[in-house]
Amino acid sequence: MSRTRKVLVIGGGAAGNAITVLLRRAGVDVDLIEAKDDWNATAGSGITLQGNALRVLRELGVWEQVEASGYGFGSVGITAPDGTVLHAQDDIRSGGDDLPATVGMQRPQLQQILIDAVRASGADVRLGVRATTLDQDRDGVAVRFTDGTDGRYDLVIAADGLGSTTRAAIGIAAKPEPTGMAIWRVAAPRPVGLTRTDLAYGGPAHIAGYCPTSETTLYAYVVEANRDRASIPPESYADEMRRLTSAYGGFWPEITETITDPSKVNYTWFDRMLIEGSWHRGRVVLVGDAAHCCPPTLAQGAALSLEDAWVLAQMLTGSDTWDDSLFQAYYERRITRVRPVVEASVQIGQWQLDGVRDADVPGLMGRTMTMLRELP
Repeated sequence: MSRTRKVLVIGGGAAGNAITVLLRRAGVDVDLIEAKDDWNATAGSGITLQGNALRVLRELGVWEQVEASGYGFGSVGITAPDGTVLHAQDDIRSGGDDLPATVGMQRPQLQQILIDAVRASGADVRLGVRATTLDQDRDGVAVRFTDGTDGRYDLVIAADGLGSTTRAAIGIAAKPEPTGMAIWRVAAPRPVGLTRTDLAYGGPAHIAGYCPTSETTLYAYVVEANRDRASIPPESYADEMRRLTSAYGGFWPEITETITDPSKVNYTWFDRMLIEGSWHRGRVVLVGDAAHCCPPTLAQGAALSLEDAWVLAQMLTGSDTWDDSLFQAYYERRITRVRPVVEASVQIGQWQLDGVRDADVPGLMGRTMTMLRELP
């Protein structure tokens, strides 16, 4: 690169943190703003990281911390609602044979690892700050912030998630759309002997599953048709989740006993979105959930966001010219990989909603994860 560029990253989640670290490593000046005052306030209960996510985390230099904080495993079980194991198969190592197929970890721990990496990178981080105006010209973007300051940047990277205000501000009308399903999640102690993800299809929920997140913890989840959120008072969350999980056997009775605190139970709808045509307008480029989202039926949401950051950083640091053709090439490179994952994730959920009993869920999962073994 012929001169030092300056980039604004909007949003301090996985994608925003990742691209900040990668650009700083290449000598780019980066300002990162995050709307929340507490950067790790709503990071959630747990996360399943497939190998292709681990590959990017290794590139970020945080794999050792992730490995130490999480729980790696290499298979998934399919069970009947009573806990009987019907089938177990090895997971595809989508990050390569030198990484685990899957690591489960507590989401706040992953976020803290990424926060620490951003801080160590030397990026200028401001919390509780939003961008209010983005005025573009041929050479850059002038940005006004809610704290009364302003700045000028060669590029703005919008990593501000599903409800991205930046996406709307640059004239992209796409919004996440509900798929018709919802998920209850909770962090819980890990029963002795639980060493992988098991998924039960059927019973009072479409899917009941869990993922170990450390030697002593897991996160558990049940997926059902979405309900009107207003009809479920937050103080009843533990009771509602316990009502669903109490119908399942195996490790579930021990897990269910621990679901008592409604403040620790999370309820969200599944959404889908895939922006077609381009992920930029001028010198503002979208990454991660701001550009695409899908149900977690393949556990690929964070992985795709991390891949976006990795690919965009490679392209930016490998070119002296940041222009429309470069940003469009980023989109073209990512859309062919993201689209089949979004479509497969939605299809798996739709089969459940439609009650399709002979759906080839393992086959679709296998084909998609095999594709993801290739470098993004």
